[in-house]
Amino acid sequence: MQTLITQQTLKDRFLAVRYTTETICKSLERDDYSVQPEASVSPPKWHLGHTTWFFEQFVLSQFKPGYKNFHKDFSYCFNSYYNNVGSRILRVNRSNMTRPTVDEIYNYRSYVSSHLAEFLETEISEEIKGLVEMGLQHEEQHQELLVYDIKYIFGHQPLFPVLDTEIQLKSEEDDIEFISVKEGIYEIGHKCNETFCFDNELGVHKVYLNDYKIANRLVTNAEYIEFIEAGGYSNFNYWHADGWTHINENNITSPMYWHKQDGKWMYYTLKGLKEIDANLPVNHVSFYEAWAYAEWKDLRLPTEFEWEIASSQLNYGQLWEWTNSAYLPYPKYAKADGAIGEYNGKFMVNTMVLRGSCLATASNHSRPTYRNFFTPESQWQFSGIRLAK
Repeated sequence: MQTLITQQTLKDRFLAVRYTTETICKSLERDDYSVQPEASVSPPKWHLGHTTWFFEQFVLSQFKPGYKNFHKDFSYCFNSYYNNVGSRILRVNRSNMTRPTVDEIYNYRSYVSSHLAEFLETEISEEIKGLVEMGLQHEEQHQELLVYDIKYIFGHQPLFPVLDTEIQLKSEEDDIEFISVKEGIYEIGHKCNETFCFDNELGVHKVYLNDYKIANRLVTNAEYIEFIEAGGYSNFNYWHADGWTHINENNITSPMYWHKQDGKWMYYTLKGLKEIDANLPVNHVSFYEAWAYAEWKDLRLPTEFEWEIASSQLNYGQLWEWTNSAYLPYPKYAKADGAIGEYNGKFMVNTMVLRGSCLATASNHSRPTYRNFFTPESQWQFSGIRLAK
């Protein structure tokens, strides 16, 4: 990870990011903070604690003279997957923590924020600035995950609650056209040393691409409904073997949050259950579903390298876009020592790359080289489909 940033800007950004996280939770009731309906979905109050622990663990406790941890057990409660830091609760048990309370966690956030803001008034090294910036990028990632998890919590309740937050997609009204890219040798990876990037974007390298074409827009709900009604979920010929097993074992017959009522397709939004807007891009599809849809269309998904090279010609940013690339290290990838090295490197197996960004993504994370990654069955993130051939 790398960045160059002034100290005052860093303090201002720190306070703004911390405020934004809490704003996402503004319409939650106390009963909502501890819910975890599925193992991969974290309770909102855990996100609030974990993003605070990150600054306490990697900055304050290491570098601020005389700093005292807020609570001796909070590292055990809010460590996510950093084996170098020590033991932690199992992910599936995060909802079992009725203690610490929501009020205690907000007090924890206030304590750590005030200490770090004070620390940023002193002279600190470039190493510490880099760690603070990484903590901010990390919290911005959790802001996006918070939106995903809140929607999952409410989208799986029988009353389909309405919240203040809404992610309003825009219609994909253009006729679908395919942008041509000529074969050749292209450079991939993050090139600028003056802006932040994660380590998985580093290692500029060349790839050879054959001639290809990539769609000018995302697949719409109307187009995906055609796939459903043509028997797409009942024809194994369109699916990977793993995907076919997954949808059958889990009775998946549509994107997440879709329901058919009285012959109409409905879906849950943070503004409640609504009739599907045919012109909006299809959302909450897994890699398995994206790949099957492309097969049905006799097309394919772009590779992450094809997507990156074409990105300057694409109008992206509504939904993360599945690629047909496994999440693997770039040439010369170097994993950092210690806990920080666990941030990306150990997940480079059994996951697929998504490119672009979505409407819940922090604006400074939207860049052509950003490599998001999820397991191929995942639907709960804001993910769509762009076709290639």
